[in-house]
Amino acid sequence: MIAPVARWIDATLFDLARQMRWSYLPPLMVYLAYGVSTITGIVGTFFVKEYLGLSAAFLAGLGFWAGLPWALKMPLGHLVDIIWRWKALLVWLGAALAACSLSVMYLLVTSPEAMATIMPVEAWFVGATLLMPCGLVLQDAVADAMSVEAVPTHDAAGQPLDEHTSRALHTTMQTLGRIALIGGTLIVSAINITVFAGVEDLPQAMKADVYARIYAIAMIVPVISVSGVILAAWQRRRAIARAEALGQDTAHLIARPGPPTQVNPWYFIGGGAFVVLSLGVGLLKVPFAQEIVFAGSMAIVIFLMRQLMQSLSQSQARMLVGTALIVFVFRAVPLPGPGATWFVIDGLGFDAQFLSVLGLIAAVLTLVAMLVLRPYMAERRLTRVYLTLTIISGILVLPNIALYYGIQNITAPLTFGIVDARFIAVLDTAAESPLSQIALIPMLAWIARNAPDNLKATFFAVMASFSNLALSASALGTKYLNEVFLVTREVTDPETGDITVPADYSELGLLLITVGVLTVALPLTTIWLVQRSRIRTSD
Repeated sequence: MIAPVARWIDATLFDLARQMRWSYLPPLMVYLAYGVSTITGIVGTFFVKEYLGLSAAFLAGLGFWAGLPWALKMPLGHLVDIIWRWKALLVWLGAALAACSLSVMYLLVTSPEAMATIMPVEAWFVGATLLMPCGLVLQDAVADAMSVEAVPTHDAAGQPLDEHTSRALHTTMQTLGRIALIGGTLIVSAINITVFAGVEDLPQAMKADVYARIYAIAMIVPVISVSGVILAAWQRRRAIARAEALGQDTAHLIARPGPPTQVNPWYFIGGGAFVVLSLGVGLLKVPFAQEIVFAGSMAIVIFLMRQLMQSLSQSQARMLVGTALIVFVFRAVPLPGPGATWFVIDGLGFDAQFLSVLGLIAAVLTLVAMLVLRPYMAERRLTRVYLTLTIISGILVLPNIALYYGIQNITAPLTFGIVDARFIAVLDTAAESPLSQIALIPMLAWIARNAPDNLKATFFAVMASFSNLALSASALGTKYLNEVFLVTREVTDPETGDITVPADYSELGLLLITVGVLTVALPLTTIWLVQRSRIRTSD
């Protein structure tokens, strides 16, 4: 009995530690910054609820537009491959955009009247919401390339690593990248729990001070990311100096393996077409603008994917398409939307601090799941992995449904108040399941192993754009469901105190049930169809 447990612990924890390299730290810092950027999520929810009269459908639509910059990873990834030695500059630019977004939100909280004299507060909020993903996508495109560069190609004696060792290191790097990202959300949750302690009892003016403090703390995000690229440059110079002192070849430390990347204008044409389409449709206020942009973006991404597949064998290309389709559907499942968060705030009395506790628990469970599932993902077929993740996702939607229908009113009296609403909510993972991050690991590891050396960043970017478009599809689905099942929160006039919009959560239950059914049915159907087609995956 002890021996199997010891082997499991060794494969889950100690093997991961053995594969860790100091060269992994710079890209992990950029991924960490991405995770820490979620620190403003809860304060943003309360800011919108208390200061802005925006509907759930509008916020879901804004989420759609905020997700579209991630489709720009296509030209950005190819640009990174082309300007490989200067890619750190893109991280600095991304940090500047993130800092601008955070500065706008800080000023909106501390000086809303002054900001309103320049532009409506709602417009400032929309602009800040869109600036942040633009900065993050720049940094993420470089981080993907850094994650490939961080994996050593030679051992301490200067000899090339064998294929098995290289494969294991790439898989570990991608797993650690997701762990760093979720670890950032873990840090965020701990900070929010501390800062939001007792905030619900404060007057509105003092609440604004707490919200402003969160945005000030968030300024650490650009600092972390630029520190990563500075550390990477220092590590590279140190490794070159050490190799020269030992008389070893330094070519693999200076230049990337493989031939130089040939410029493919289609990636930039596709990115330009995406920008023109998005701006044109958005500025002209064309009906069904989001649907048109999504369909156009999808067409562009699929076209560029076909360009990319030409560098793979036919069997590899089919397998990657099948895997990407499964990941897409898994991430495209619609979410309940902000109405579910409003309900737990208004209907169940959850405050900002407790929502932070839920985020902390979700992050811890996700990190544990990554560690536990890492050997499973390395040893099982991709379809088995996604089947398992789908079942777990289906289970995680049940607590929210149960809470809406008042199961806590039954369990609390039976357990002397222990299993109350907050106890049950601890079993939930809040609005968006972090399992979508785990779902990316098998695909990213496959790309790291099989993509040509001179197109690694391009492969990461195109496939990430495809899978991130799934989040835009999820936002569209969320918007549609919120239009079918109407959920409104109470909005009062700050001057008169009159209720301008009454609260109505009567249709939230059907919304949650529909989301739960789609969470399980859509991925399972996709896996079944893919495995019975020419694009089935056997990896």
